[in-house]
Amino acid sequence: MNALKILLLIVIVLLFTNCNNSNDDKVKEISKDGSIETTMSVGHLDSIHDILKTTHRIWIHGSEYKNITHIDTVPFLGVTTQDAENNEGTTQRVSLKKDYEIYITVK
Repeated sequence: MNALKILLLIVIVLLFTNCNNSNDDKVKEISKDGSIETTMSVGHLDSIHDILKTTHRIWIHGSEYKNITHIDTVPFLGVTTQDAENNEGTTQRVSLKKDYEIYITVK
């Protein structure tokens, strides 16, 4: 029974160790021989709208072939409150605009 517990502990430690390496998938340099580089951002426009900006840069043989930008208006998500601390260490409740979470599926 002790061997089973030790094996289970080792498996759990390995899983957590592998999950914490979030920098493994970050690209340090984009291949410009033939690739599409996509940038997405969401900005606050007014009290009822946000702006979603998507830019695609298409690279072929080391040169930028085309730059495509889409700008869409999406609904504003509202306001949330959060505790914030100033330089003097005083904490107070502040209102912040909610941000969209961005998930990308690549096929």
